[in-house]
Amino acid sequence: MVCHLETTSFPLPNAVQRSGRGPFSYQPGEPMAGFILNFDHAAGTGREDKFEIVNAAYRLRRSACFLKSNGKLLCTTCHNPHDIPRGDAADRHYTAVCRQCHNSTFDKQVAAGKHTRATACVDCHMPTRRTEDVVHVAATDHYIQRRKPDGDLLAERPERQERGDNAYRGPVVLYYPTTLPHTPENDLDLAVAQVKQGSNLNDGIARLTAAIERYSPKQPEYHLELAGALQLNRQLTKALEVYREVVRRNPNFAVGLQRLGTALRLSSQYPEAAEVLKQAAAAAPGTALTWHELGLTYGALGMVADAVAAAEKAVELDPDLPEAHNNLGIIRFAAGDRIRAAAAFREAIRIRPDYPDAHGNLANLLSTASNFEEARDQFEIALRLRPGDASTRYNYAILLGRTGHVNESQRELEASLRSDPGFADAHELLGDLLTATNQARNAIPHYRDALRIKPESSHAHLGLARALIAIGDLTGAIAQLQEAAAGPDASTRAEAADLLRQLGKAK
Repeated sequence: MVCHLETTSFPLPNAVQRSGRGPFSYQPGEPMAGFILNFDHAAGTGREDKFEIVNAAYRLRRSACFLKSNGKLLCTTCHNPHDIPRGDAADRHYTAVCRQCHNSTFDKQVAAGKHTRATACVDCHMPTRRTEDVVHVAATDHYIQRRKPDGDLLAERPERQERGDNAYRGPVVLYYPTTLPHTPENDLDLAVAQVKQGSNLNDGIARLTAAIERYSPKQPEYHLELAGALQLNRQLTKALEVYREVVRRNPNFAVGLQRLGTALRLSSQYPEAAEVLKQAAAAAPGTALTWHELGLTYGALGMVADAVAAAEKAVELDPDLPEAHNNLGIIRFAAGDRIRAAAAFREAIRIRPDYPDAHGNLANLLSTASNFEEARDQFEIALRLRPGDASTRYNYAILLGRTGHVNESQRELEASLRSDPGFADAHELLGDLLTATNQARNAIPHYRDALRIKPESSHAHLGLARALIAIGDLTGAIAQLQEAAAGPDASTRAEAADLLRQLGKAK
């Protein structure tokens, strides 16, 4: 049963393999709880009646027939794995199984006019219905119910998504076995389940930290889980400390080295990241993800040839790794190789059609190539997949502005700033757009926000000056022009100096 037990296919996690156990380490006859633990959503969170593609065992265990059988009702009570009946033979077989327990009840209900004479029990009590996670598939519901659920169980349904605000955020509850004694391994593994896929991060981090401090596990995997949870919880500085402890405990632990290298890259410590990732590649040279991370790091260091070589190595090792193709596209695009960059982005999308980064990157490339129609399609796909991506909305706004869709461009910039109010470039661009459309008074707050976030922006000083001139505030405009004229950008300095001369205040 445990081999076929999946409480959910959405992020939770539904199961956690025990620390130190490999995927093929289970030996027939040993208790499953020594190899894997199964988890479920907490009660009262609205997910009690979920029906998903691999829910047969999970749903059966909810049934009164199962609960009242005292362990006698098994999967093999109904299913002979070596002889699967079909059609009428299946109806007769499964009905005969049901009537082993319900024969007299069925006859009495029919005699009293309370039950149809139809004998295909599963049609009503275990109906076929569409699943929530694979919406084009219908499967037998193994939750044996007294009455068939209302509605059209085969009607088309929208695909359910669980990401961002819609994702489950709550306790991860032990499902099977139902209880575990307090031991160091059990307490540590139960804490890992809370953070494994981010469902219960804050409580889980505290719980896992306390368990590590209490039990001082020798193996580095628990520290690795804690570091990953801290990184997911946007505590990168703390995560780095724990990643370093992982590598200190096992200097040849390839996964630990790779994760440390990635965290260093994300914290812009590129030279050290490159050294750590090279150690990871030496420890496990066949790991595509390590070469992918090394390619990203070399790219950040401006080492284009090394970045391309690392990304190509990642693709060679794992042709189905979409991130590697996407990274290869980024590097080639930056080097001006649009044709091969586009091919890399398209390959990433072919492998993973719901990859928002690849769609967004392809959209930017197409936009710079003036292929506006397809670029717009790609931007809209990227934003449908990740609506809150401020950078993608900003880039889409640029395309819309270039193609004369000013109102749409303004809406995208406003949406970008709702997602990230601290996005200085979006404030600047929105200020430019509002000034150009005779809305200078509305532009001024955006320029001021841009300067609050990025005080050194000479472009924002110049834009604010133009907006102040438009509303007649020449004194304020002169102060901003003087700031712009002292800035680092030559063209901005020249424009600012020209406006100062026009205002009769040239220095």
